[in-house]
Amino acid sequence: MLWWILAGIGLIVIIGLSAYAGILLRKVKDQQLALAKAVEKRNNTLMDSITLIAKAMVQGQCNLSEGAIRLTVLLGELKLAKPIDFDQQYPALNKLYQVVKDMPTHEVRKERSKKEIRQLDEKREKAEQRLEQEIMAEMQQLQEWQLS
Repeated sequence: MLWWILAGIGLIVIIGLSAYAGILLRKVKDQQLALAKAVEKRNNTLMDSITLIAKAMVQGQCNLSEGAIRLTVLLGELKLAKPIDFDQQYPALNKLYQVVKDMPTHEVRKERSKKEIRQLDEKREKAEQRLEQEIMAEMQQLQEWQLS
């Protein structure tokens, strides 16, 4: 008789733990779904910004160097299931970014001598001119790229 009572209590405990485990699994699944939706929403927002900047660069409304900096940061923020090597896919953009990424901006730029600023600007402008055609082609490609 005692054995049946213990077996019954054990069965109730197992059923209770199974139900609790099911509830926890459902919460995990809901959290994963919410996270996936948040990542998708953020990626879509980033893609809107990426497309807008690429279009502005093609139309001459955005300086190539500024666009390279902004796009490199935004492309790096995308969370994709299958990562893309943007340095390989957009080599000219990457080359320009490598030239300008460490150049001073804003207040730091104002603290530099005019000669140094002139030299940096000349280096940046030469890189922009050398890479302009390739970057424009990459910007057309970037505007057509869709998240999958």
